[in-house]
Amino acid sequence: MSTPAEFPVTWAPRRTRAVLLPVCALLVVLFAVIAVALPSSWQFNDRAMMVLSGVFFAAAGLMLARPRVSADATGITVVNFVRRRRLAWAEIVRVNFRQGDPWATLDLADGSSLAVVGIQSGMGKAQAIADARALRDLVAQHAN
Repeated sequence: MSTPAEFPVTWAPRRTRAVLLPVCALLVVLFAVIAVALPSSWQFNDRAMMVLSGVFFAAAGLMLARPRVSADATGITVVNFVRRRRLAWAEIVRVNFRQGDPWATLDLADGSSLAVVGIQSGMGKAQAIADARALRDLVAQHAN
């Protein structure tokens, strides 16, 4: 078993965030510029909807940038695209990250499973495997 991480620890796809956050800001600016540059035959409502479309697309991008998992002495917090869930260490049975899986999953004591999108292969396979192992080691250490 490798040495567990010090608390608090957070795993997140940082490259994904580094790309998505500026793209989301650019979308809002781009749609606002398009709204201003539209022909004069377009009404105010059309222009407002153009800006709101940019805000909508940016909000969707920000949802994709949300995933992370944070661990502390009492348990973990899993933040996925839409939902956040707090789990005590005792609720987690196993951490899975099989070859070909897009992200890690947790097997829970109630028989269900929970995706951990904050640890994903898209951020680099070796890094994702190391992060999943670190989380697995923390689960094993706090299982009692």
